[in-house]
Amino acid sequence: MKFKVIVSKGEDFGYVVECPALPGCVSQGDTVEEALENIKEAIQAWLIAEYGDEIPDQIKQPQEIYEVAI
Repeated sequence: MKFKVIVSKGEDFGYVVECPALPGCVSQGDTVEEALENIKEAIQAWLIAEYGDEIPDQIKQPQEIYEVAI
């Protein structure tokens, strides 16, 4: 199963990563690589907490995520 995630620079240090398809599923890390590894664990924990052992094959996800600068 693949999920789209958003990585942002943290306010004080490091990086924050969130998974828009799973409300409240957020993690962080000192580097982008660490943040991405940590969000994998957060996604797994979120899915188990939400669905238990019966995780659906398909979970609705946004089709595209865009960044707009103003």
